[in-house]
Amino acid sequence: MPKSKNTFSSWRGRLVQRAVHAGWAWVQRTGSVTAERPGRFRFGALGVHTRLAFPLGTVFGEPWIHVGSHCIVGEQVTLTAGLMPDLDLGPEPILRIGDGVVLGRGSHVIADTTVTIGSDCYFGPYVYVTSTNHSYDDPHEPIGKQWPRMEPVEIGPGCWIGTGAVILPGARIGRNVVVAAGAVVRGVVPDHAVVAGAPARVVRRWTAEDGWQPPLRTPAPVPIPEGATAEQLNALAGLDEETAAKLAESDEGAAGRLAGLD
Repeated sequence: MPKSKNTFSSWRGRLVQRAVHAGWAWVQRTGSVTAERPGRFRFGALGVHTRLAFPLGTVFGEPWIHVGSHCIVGEQVTLTAGLMPDLDLGPEPILRIGDGVVLGRGSHVIADTTVTIGSDCYFGPYVYVTSTNHSYDDPHEPIGKQWPRMEPVEIGPGCWIGTGAVILPGARIGRNVVVAAGAVVRGVVPDHAVVAGAPARVVRRWTAEDGWQPPLRTPAPVPIPEGATAEQLNALAGLDEETAAKLAESDEGAAGRLAGLD
């Protein structure tokens, strides 16, 4: 026998669910950190239109953390300067994050010594960047009790750091570099390179003389036409595949006819 449905109970459950979701959305908006609403945090610099999403990860040493403008810091992102809270780290910033940087959910940036992230870098979720590593020189002492090694880290502008990548102390990553998901990076990475693996190695690179080597296997994305409006793009997004194909064919035919007139 089918169970009788309690309409009132079902309606009440949906109402409670909506209320919970609306309440959580309000908490997220209210708990986020911006230059206008920094809460308890006193960053050395926090640019305009930058937002640290709530809930935050571990954040300390913020007077020595400089974050540029138009940055997005995802939920549960850890940003630390210094080995522990309440240290005096001197007059210069320790962690510098440029303009337009996106740090994906659950990422960690641990700056016990200087870490610099250039402008327009995009991090996927759960990226780990650290300027400190454990040492194990003494075979008789527990590794966790040995004094760590610290080396500055620098990530150039325009980089894409894939999900779960690890950037180790001393890494020097050039500009417009792709770091594959799960890669473990140490040492120097040249500009315009793609690195993958653990430890990461260069698997593709662009130079002005040779272009991409090895050559790219997929065509470059077609850029949005200059002057296209938001309304036009929304209209295109709503087209089904058949209609879009017909439009593309008609455009190619028109282009061919125009070429014949030249």
